[in-house]
Amino acid sequence: MSDKKSNAMWGGRFADGPDAIMEAINASIDYDKRLASQDIAGSRAHAAMLAQQGIIDANDAEVIREGLLTVLSEIEAGNFEFSAALEDIHMNVEARLKEIIGDAAGRLHTARSRNDQVATDFKLWTRDQMDAAISGIDALIRALIAQAEAGADWVMPGFTHLQTAQPVTWGHHMMAYVEMLGRDMSRFKDARARMNENPLGSAALAGTGFPIDRHMTAATLGFDRPTANSLDAVADRDFALEFLSCASITAMHMSRFAEELVIWSSAQFKFVTLSDRFSTGSSIMPQKKNPDAAELIRAKVGRIFGANVALMMVMKGLPLAYSKDMQEDKEQVFDAADNLMLALAAMTGMVSDMTGNIDNLRAAAASGFSTATDLADWLVREAGMPFRDAHHVTGALVAMAEKKGCDLPDLSLADMKSVHDAITEDVFNVLTVENSVASRTSYGGTAPSQVRAQIARWKEVLK
Repeated sequence: MSDKKSNAMWGGRFADGPDAIMEAINASIDYDKRLASQDIAGSRAHAAMLAQQGIIDANDAEVIREGLLTVLSEIEAGNFEFSAALEDIHMNVEARLKEIIGDAAGRLHTARSRNDQVATDFKLWTRDQMDAAISGIDALIRALIAQAEAGADWVMPGFTHLQTAQPVTWGHHMMAYVEMLGRDMSRFKDARARMNENPLGSAALAGTGFPIDRHMTAATLGFDRPTANSLDAVADRDFALEFLSCASITAMHMSRFAEELVIWSSAQFKFVTLSDRFSTGSSIMPQKKNPDAAELIRAKVGRIFGANVALMMVMKGLPLAYSKDMQEDKEQVFDAADNLMLALAAMTGMVSDMTGNIDNLRAAAASGFSTATDLADWLVREAGMPFRDAHHVTGALVAMAEKKGCDLPDLSLADMKSVHDAITEDVFNVLTVENSVASRTSYGGTAPSQVRAQIARWKEVLK
């Protein structure tokens, strides 16, 4: 595309075209062409409103509408020639529209600016990505619930500091991630509701003197209302920052689970078997089955966190209203959205396909003196001890078992009585991991009955 064509779009202010370096740094079409459908939707709504308000002729509006649909069909078919000389998606669409329909195309930009146009396009795109993220999180939650339901009674070790702490159920562990992801979903929904205001009609920064109807374009584009301040509307990228913030927390949660899957699938743990669909082999070691999908999900967090920080840095020092710095708002959001959706899909696939190794989970749950707290609680309930005294007695029994090279249930009653005479045969009823988890019936506890109650609650939430 010639410089003359680019200058024609700018008007008569510039006598000379930009050189190659300026064109390269100024153009955004290589990435903002992803906004094509949103740009055309916004333009169609704007043209219809201009005609409704008598600002442009109804015939011109109809020609513009048909021309825009032609441009969209060319883009969707891959037949559209994007030009860096025309800088961005807005200019590319408008230039092609003029080629198709002639001078009527020039009426489309009445009562708007590229400033409010790009804010509208980017909001529409980000809103679509929020909807996609909510759907992806919903699918992952359902996969976790299915695992929880299958293993509501399976016993496994619960950890603190990655050390065996107390027995929990597989279902309880799965439902912990359901709670995390439920908060993630609510954050996306909150952010979506907050950002759903229409910038279109704010023009460059001060609004317009044309008698436009911003409520009409808001309704057409699915916004709840127009933005209330034109300066803020064109300067705002909070909606993109909130998307990145929500995406970062969601990715962090998935990364934590991915780390557990890497550990659990190792030969040293053997808690889970991941399907071949989400594992790879080694080029030299035939026995290897690597949890590459989990490792890549764990790594995706860096890109998403980085996008969040990058956009914060772009926005932090900008005076009102629009600055060209804000052209740097999209690439990182596009990349983060792509990687979030890929991570959600991969995690959902892994969770759906993975198999818990019940015997190994149960054996690990019974090791490491995991029922020591149950013993201390028994001493409080049955022997009437203050908890601190019961804690001390239990610690002495753990030391004894460790010295004998056995676990707590393997100590004899005589051994236990040698530490405290109030201990009776009944204590052995609380030292099995099954009884331990079954006793944790407080709301939100690990008992299978509580796990099933939370599964039922979440099934209602997801209806």
